[in-house]
Amino acid sequence: MRALQSVTRVDAMKVKAGIVGGTGYTGVELLRLLAAHPEVELTTITSRGEKGAKVSDLFPNLRGRVDLAFVEPDEAALGPCDVVFFATPNGTAMKSAPALLEQGVKIIDLAADFRLRDPEDWERWYGMPHACPELLAEAVYGLPEINREAIRDARLVANPGCYPTAVQLGFLPLLEAGLIDPESLIADAKSGVSGAGRKAEVGILLCEAGDNFKAYNVAAHRHWPEIRQGLTAATGKSVDLVFVPHLAPMIRGIHATLYATLTDPEADLQTLFERRYASEPFVDVLPPKSHPETRSVRGANQCRLAVHRPQNGKTVVVLSVIDNLVKGAAGQAVQNMNLMFGLPEAAGLQGIALLP
Repeated sequence: MRALQSVTRVDAMKVKAGIVGGTGYTGVELLRLLAAHPEVELTTITSRGEKGAKVSDLFPNLRGRVDLAFVEPDEAALGPCDVVFFATPNGTAMKSAPALLEQGVKIIDLAADFRLRDPEDWERWYGMPHACPELLAEAVYGLPEINREAIRDARLVANPGCYPTAVQLGFLPLLEAGLIDPESLIADAKSGVSGAGRKAEVGILLCEAGDNFKAYNVAAHRHWPEIRQGLTAATGKSVDLVFVPHLAPMIRGIHATLYATLTDPEADLQTLFERRYASEPFVDVLPPKSHPETRSVRGANQCRLAVHRPQNGKTVVVLSVIDNLVKGAAGQAVQNMNLMFGLPEAAGLQGIALLP
């Protein structure tokens, strides 16, 4: 893991940032990170439902840090921004993106509007036609560990999903090196309840999710095509993936246990992972026999990985943990913004995970 860079001012002018959808969990996480970012000026926070209310009244952790009120999400409010983050439900960003791009505003979408390349795939998985399919080819998939150079030149970034981030970072070294059968991939992943969003829904009530553990959407989860597309694009190999998500009784965190069949059981897997991520500031490969915990990344823009070969057999097991709201969402979005504006990649993201 590369040491985090020190933050230095690259330009006298701060990046003017706006957030559309500032009342959800990813929205408030963006606010927390951007409010402390040394190169960013928060200028616009939108919410139709909370229009006129002070941000710090809704989120008291931001008192003294964010002195803004929520406004209506229209072009007049967002046009002066250098970058706009969409922390909105699927299908929202694609309606506003063309007009904002035309004004020279850069966009980072934390939803799925620009993740899938094929508009027919989008419609199949998200149940609506795409509003601007002409932008899908231009949008850069915002996983810096794969697309760092393309992100630097992008004006539209599709921020990856939380599960896809954890799963892809775990499988990538093995697929790139050709050390596993690409048709043998299994991702057994567990997420904290905040991954379901900030909404009133029976299945995520405390009395429903607490002291409980369950799989969901086994037959067809929307992150499956994103993971498959990303791994195929990064390695040039078509993959066959079984992806099973679970809801865990915790607020934050994703733990992905990944399985694949080795084609070379004699390969030095530990060295492979350490070399692949040696220059990555936000991927930490743990020592042999380690078992990463979700609490070790709580609140941090970090993915921690451990690789195992049980009983020295033909199956490799990779353990991957992230905070679904940080490296899985808002933190990765800020990492992408830093790249897009020529800032140090670690700017605003140097916080240490919270324990206990």
